[in-house]
Order: sequence, then C-alpha cells, then structure tokens
Amino acid sequence: MRALTVFLSSLLLATTLSAPAGAKPLALTSDVVFQRADFATGTYEGTTAGDGLSFATAAGTVSYTDALGTRTWEYARWTGPERAIGFDATELIASWTADVPPGSWMQVEARARNAEGLTKWFSLGRWAYAEGDIRRTSVPGQGDADANVSVDTLVAAAGKPVTAYQLRLTLYRAPGSAVTPRVRTSGVMASNVPDRKTVPVSPGGGAWGTELAVPRRSQNAHQGHYPEWDGGGEAWCSPTSTTMVLGYWDRWPSAQDTAWVAPSDPNPEVDYAARYTYDHAYQGAGNWPFNTAYAGRYGMDGFVTRLRSLTELEQLIKAGIPVITSQSFKKGELPGAGYGTNGHLMAIVGFTSSGDVIANDPASSSNAAVRHVYPRADFENVWLRSSSSGGVTYIIHPPGHELPATTPGLPANW
Repeated sequence: MRALTVFLSSLLLATTLSAPAGAKPLALTSDVVFQRADFATGTYEGTTAGDGLSFATAAGTVSYTDALGTRTWEYARWTGPERAIGFDATELIASWTADVPPGSWMQVEARARNAEGLTKWFSLGRWAYAEGDIRRTSVPGQGDADANVSVDTLVAAAGKPVTAYQLRLTLYRAPGSAVTPRVRTSGVMASNVPDRKTVPVSPGGGAWGTELAVPRRSQNAHQGHYPEWDGGGEAWCSPTSTTMVLGYWDRWPSAQDTAWVAPSDPNPEVDYAARYTYDHAYQGAGNWPFNTAYAGRYGMDGFVTRLRSLTELEQLIKAGIPVITSQSFKKGELPGAGYGTNGHLMAIVGFTSSGDVIANDPASSSNAAVRHVYPRADFENVWLRSSSSGGVTYIIHPPGHELPATTPGLPANW
C-alpha cells in the first residue's frame, strides 16, 4: 500500500470541462500540467541527444556508498532549461523510462523557482534495474525552508509556491565501461490540488459501456510471499496493478525472467514486479515513478500525472488505454470495496452503461474476484479529494499507441 502524502492548498481554480450537451459542468478542479523533457535543449555534460538521452563520454567520476558498499562511477549529465509552470504549484513529480543495463544507473533531480529564487537540487530517485550495482532508492531527509521530498514528490514549503523548475538527469556507469545507459523519456507533473473534502461527480466522457480486456491479478493471492519486498503480497497493490496493465499490452516478464519464483506461486509476474519496483529507502513497492519506470523495462512509455476528473479518464479508456489510480478511503466510503486504506492502487478498465467505474482491484481474495464496479460519485470523491492522492494516475502505453487529446482550454496533463 502507498501512504499518500498530499500538500493541502486553499487555491481553487474555476474551469469548465468539455461535457455532453445539457450536462452540468465542473466548477472545481486542480491546477495540473505535465511537461515532457525536450532533450534537444539544455546543457550537456558528456550526454548526447538523439533517440532519447545517452551517455557519450564521462564528464567526471564520483564515489557512491550504499548498503552494497562504496564504488566509483563515471557520470554524464543533462540539465534541462528552466520551464515555467503557468500557475503556483505546490508539488512536482518527475517520471521517466530508461535503458540502464547492468553496470549502470541513473539519478533524477529537480530544483524549483519560488519568489525568493531557485532552490537547491533535490533528488527524486536513484534508479537501476539490476540489483548488484546500487540499491534502487528514493532519498529521505532532504527538507529545508523551501521544500521537502516525500518519497517521490517534491513538496513546496507553506507560502512558497513553485512557478518554474529545472530537471537534471545524471547517468552513471562503471569507469571505462562500454555500457551505454539511455533515458528514453522523462517529464514533470506540476500541480496544485484544491483543499476540498468532497468532489462533485463529473459528466460522462463517452466511455460508458466500454470495458477493456485487462488481465486480473490479486495481490492477496501473494500474501506472505517474499516478505523482504514490502512484507509480501498484501502490500503489493502498485506492482500488481502495473502488472495487470503490462499484461493487457502483452509486455510482462517471461517464464525465464521469473524462474526464481516458487513453482507454487499463482502469478510469478506479480512477484517479479514487486522485486523490481522495490524502493529500499521507502521500504515498499509503491513508489509511483518507480512503477512507471519499471514499465519502461518492457519498451513502454509510462509516466505519473494527475487527472482532474473521471471525464478525463474516460478519454483514455476510449483510446484503449487502461489507467492506474491512487486513492485512500475509510471502510464504507467506497461501496463494494469492503475495506479501508491509507493508500491503494487499482487499475481502471472501463465504465458501465450507467457511468460507474469498472476497476481491477488487486485487494481481492482471488484473480476471479478482482473485477469490481464502484459507484461513479463515490469513486471520484475518494480519488480526487485533497485528503487522498488528488487524482494521481499512472499512464502506461506502447510508444506507438497514441494518447487522446487532452481537455480543451486546460493545461495538458498527459
């Protein structure tokens, strides 16, 4: 389970979403924008831009120490230009997909501009696929008077909203190695979620009656499995949801990849995802960008953003793209769930003919029990309100499968 950490703001944005004729428009939504990194601009230190951002020559060396020991690495770096957000943001979340073969890893950093100037650089993740080079990790204890990092989220200090930011990506490899780590995609989601206890239900977006054929996987079927990764399957909602979406695209680990999993395991691809999304500092598999970066292991484009409504989410379902959402709720607040949670991920796979949400909810007793229908208004409320994730979403799709148009008149959030 992911413990949700949302910065509360009293700033409201009055906007109108596109809605069918006669439908009541939304008058309350979040300020949110997702901006993709443009590797054709910025400052290069040993990196080269072309098909993504690649390590070309070493810009220097650095010593790095973690639980695996102390090693020297050579590095190359790209620093993006400062990018305006367009509103006063309270949070930044960076995400990425990359090829980092054994003997290499990468770090993602950001710094923000507030009324007093630029902040220091904050690490938003140290990422590796392999397990023998570094420990894949977020970086705790970075807070100061400007901001702090809550696992994977840069949170502005009270009264110091962010108006612009810079992104910095550093690629590392063993000295003298021919390994070429490469970042395929990266981006930053900036947001300001209104302080709201309830959220009005949104109008239909044209996906009513559509359900995508997403495989069903239960995290509870893995209870007690491999407790070294976040205590076992009971806490694996995020990697289980990611696995379901990867299965929909026919992009998940092979039998050879999962040969280390016990033969009695019902779905070894779930254990595999938990292992390779595990954040050693957070001590969990629910790091949001680590899950979308894991999807990148299979050639997928993946990123973390916020959606403003189920109306927006329906556009993705219409385009054949299932969506993973993060929410928290007390028992009874989401009819049909039968549980409460401080933070939980599930895959949204469609909508009933009356607009209710069809979710593959991994917090189920078996794969067969994973499909749930949740009332539209109740689901939207527990997903979007400020005490929850404020609409956090993973969007995972093959690069050749185009995303739909974003909401007209609002900043693009995918």
